[in-house]
Amino acid sequence: MKIMSREFTLAERILIAVLALILVGLVYYRFVDQTVRETIANNEAESAMLQTELDAMQQRLAYLSGIQGEMDKLEADGRMSWMGSYNNSKEEVAFLNDILADTVRYSVSFADVSRIGDQIRRSFTLQYTAATYAAAQDIMLRLATSKNRCLVGDVRCNINSDGTVSIAASATFYETMVGGTPDAALPASSAAANS
Repeated sequence: MKIMSREFTLAERILIAVLALILVGLVYYRFVDQTVRETIANNEAESAMLQTELDAMQQRLAYLSGIQGEMDKLEADGRMSWMGSYNNSKEEVAFLNDILADTVRYSVSFADVSRIGDQIRRSFTLQYTAATYAAAQDIMLRLATSKNRCLVGDVRCNINSDGTVSIAASATFYETMVGGTPDAALPASSAAANS
């Protein structure tokens, strides 16, 4: 059985060729051109997002470089301190004995250790008598600028009748649980107790 028994005319052949070209064009447009355009658009969006991340990282790097510069300056000036790991008390007591060695007399009294999260606070009161005001001031300066993180507060100074200088102060050494080993003297974190 013959369905199409006649020959196509020239106009019909041209029309079929044009329709075939249109069909090939539509297939190309749908499966090649649109896919390439979508890929390019996605790549441009990803490039813009990566550029934004790069700009943010460059700003962060500049900020961190500034902080590093400040830390280098503090270290060069000898004002850099660090927070020792718990239990750093032996080093702290040795440091206090060292800076107070040239005093006429001294006493140090430590309070109970307190803890907030990973931060340990070792508070103490300090009383000493130095031969001169300059010597008393040097001890306070050495304490405040020691490599062990120490915050000095509530300093009282009295010049005695014999010319010696008596100092009474409270201060706190700071330690961290990072790298430290807990022991029986370590209290529970007050932040954990509150929650």
